[in-house]
Amino acid sequence: MHQPTITQLFDREAIRDCLHRYCRGIDRADEAALRSCYWPDATDNHGSYSGSAGGFIQLALSVFKTQPRNIHQLANIMIEFLGPAEAAVESYFTALQRGPDEAGEMRQMLLCGRYCDLFQKREGEWRISERTVVYDWVEEQRPPTSAEAERFGPRQPIGAPHPNDPVYELLKRHAPLKTYPKIRVGGGEEE
Repeated sequence: MHQPTITQLFDREAIRDCLHRYCRGIDRADEAALRSCYWPDATDNHGSYSGSAGGFIQLALSVFKTQPRNIHQLANIMIEFLGPAEAAVESYFTALQRGPDEAGEMRQMLLCGRYCDLFQKREGEWRISERTVVYDWVEEQRPPTSAEAERFGPRQPIGAPHPNDPVYELLKRHAPLKTYPKIRVGGGEEE
């Protein structure tokens, strides 16, 4: 394989990793994970919110730290490179969100749509520079009325916000690598 092709494969994977980290960050109300997805000067047009990505993160945390249930899933990730350090990325999402409304009544929404992102690579790292969320489906659902202990029964543990979710205990016990070993390519050269 030629070096530009290999670089592009690594870039694609780094962009996907950022998108998946965003889903964990939003579902677990993990501020560090969310901030690691956006450049400090990034913007986010997210439905009723339009402004800085930092402002969106603060808004999301104020809602999701209340321990509602949220699940974000991604599919159909299309990455189109605009140059060596910029990419237009469209990702389909499905989100199930549950939490209290302004009156304190529990609401549950099924949302489907697309993240239309401009990613930029700075100092070797890919992050979101601009995000526009496009909604293709919105459905209010009737939230369950039974308590979680009754609904989940023996299916334990259940998901929780950062830092109480079981994934964080796993990561504490088995620290992920911050750097990766050199990869041998083709005829044994190191990249």
